Formats: sequence, structure tokens, C-alpha cells
Amino acid sequence: MSNLLSRRALLAASGALGLTACAPQRPTDSDVFKIWGPPAGPSITLAYAQTLGLLEQVSPGAQVSVWRSPDELRAGLTSNTISLSVMPLNTAANLYNRGRDIRLVNVMTKGLLYIVSGDEALSGIPSLAGRRLAVPYRKDAPEIVLRQLLSHHRLDPQKDLELRVTGTPIEAAQLLLTGRVDAAFIPEPAASAAIAAAGVVGRSLRRAIDIQESWRTVAGPDATLPQAGLAVSGRFAEAHLDELTELQSVLGAATQSTIDRPAEAAEAAAGLFSLPKPVLEASIPFSNLTAQSAQQARPGVEAYFAVLDRLDPEILGGRLPDDGFFL
Repeated sequence: MSNLLSRRALLAASGALGLTACAPQRPTDSDVFKIWGPPAGPSITLAYAQTLGLLEQVSPGAQVSVWRSPDELRAGLTSNTISLSVMPLNTAANLYNRGRDIRLVNVMTKGLLYIVSGDEALSGIPSLAGRRLAVPYRKDAPEIVLRQLLSHHRLDPQKDLELRVTGTPIEAAQLLLTGRVDAAFIPEPAASAAIAAAGVVGRSLRRAIDIQESWRTVAGPDATLPQAGLAVSGRFAEAHLDELTELQSVLGAATQSTIDRPAEAAEAAAGLFSLPKPVLEASIPFSNLTAQSAQQARPGVEAYFAVLDRLDPEILGGRLPDDGFFL
């Protein structure tokens, strides 16, 4: 089969990836208790919590919305139209260290990054040498983690492989599907979507490298990759402290329910993600979902931040966040 898929096949693959259904939802002012999340695993937990009626226990009329890019998230935080959102931990720490009043509520995933490829020879970070690799979100969590892994294995991204930075995980997956790269460094559920889309057109893709396992070669055998968590503006936290305490409790229950009943959780989240239920269901076991409070997760978070700080202090805004960052 040609590396370039036919137009009909690409359209079929695009449907499985939700490429035509990812128009950004613009943040709007609202008095409703609204929780924002990324187009990734933790938002499945949020959607299922809403379906189960758990968010209603926290605040009547509570809503869940999805931001589609880090730029949209930052715009919402700057304009104060997003006050409570799951976000990359490095983003939250950077904003905090640069003077924004933002606190970490919890950690909602211990890592959901994978390198997806059809190349059977790919089996670890060193095997990326000489490959074309797509990675989303310049200077955000995926690229930052990748840079650290490449540095650890003494690979120069400018010389030893060809990096293609894309605006979204779906765009990275599309490059892989059309044969323009050899592999894509993407989070769930985009990884599951890419594998499903390849199946539609008779191709075989797999999670060739588990980045969570690769991270332990950098940070130690017991290290996790606390990639994203719920963060809140200080103003919102002061006004809703009781609700946030209850929210942390119900998210613990919702996380366990998501892990135990992935089909139901996927059905609850399908509309929010504009992705097929089977894709979301397949992604849940690979999303390493959790709901650790900021204080419980702090040792692992600080270990993660220490690695990022050694790579480039500016990732976190020039220093490690202090006690005030952890709600």
C-alpha cells in the first residue's frame, strides 16, 4: 500500500479521529460551577462524574467543558473565564511562579503519553534515531517530556531525528496516518484514535513506546509522570472551598468508576470529545487515571518538577513552586 492514503481512506480515518468535530469551544462568562478539561483522559472522569450525578452533589447545575488547545486554556485563564480546569502541571506551576494566583487541587493522571507507530523496530527512545516523529504542542508537556527523554539518551532533536511539531495531537496522528512521519508522540485518547483510524484503512499501528516506562529510566524506578491535574484560581478557591473539598471526594469515586466501567464512562464522554465511544473506552486502561489530592501527590509532583527544572528552569517559571501552590 502507498504511504499516502487515498482520499476516501483518509476521510474514513479522519472520521475515527474526530478531525471534523474539534472546533474550539470558546470560554464564556458564567456563574455556573464549571470545570474545564483537556481533550484527554481526565475529562472522561469529569464527564462520567456528571452523568452519575456526582457533580450535582458538589454544586447544582455544575457543568463540564473541554478546551481544545493550551492557547485556549491560557486565554481563558487570562480573561478569568476559566477558573477551574484540568491542565498540565507544568503550565499551572509556570503561571503560579509568574504571579498568577493559581493553586493545584489534585493530580488526575500519572501519565498518558505514548509513541504510536507501525514500525516494528521501534522499542525504546534510542530507536528513534533517524526517524521522523510528530509531537504536539510546542513548549508544552509532550514536547517538554520528549526533550528530557532525548537528552537522557543523548539524542539531539536537531541532528539525530526529524521532529514535526503540530498544533494538536490529532494533527500529529494525521501525519502518521498519511505516512508523513514514522511515529507520533501523542496522549490518550488520540493514541487509541490513531490505532482505530489505521484499522479502518487496513493498516496496523501500536503503542510502540510507553512513555511512562521510559520516564522511569530518567527519574527513577518508582517515578510516575503526574502529567495533569485540576487547578483553580485563588479567587475561585476562596469562594468555593467547601465545594472543592466535596469535588475532590467525588472525583475519587468517579475515577474508580471510570476504571471499573470503561464502557459506561466512554458513553458519558463521547459527546464531549466528539470521538466514538469505542475509541474512548479503549483509551481508559492506558490513561493511568487517578484522583490524588495535591497534598497526597506532592512528593511525586515535586520529583517530576525537579527533573523539568534541571532540563530548563524556565519551564516552571524559574523555580520550583512553594507551599502556596498546593491547595
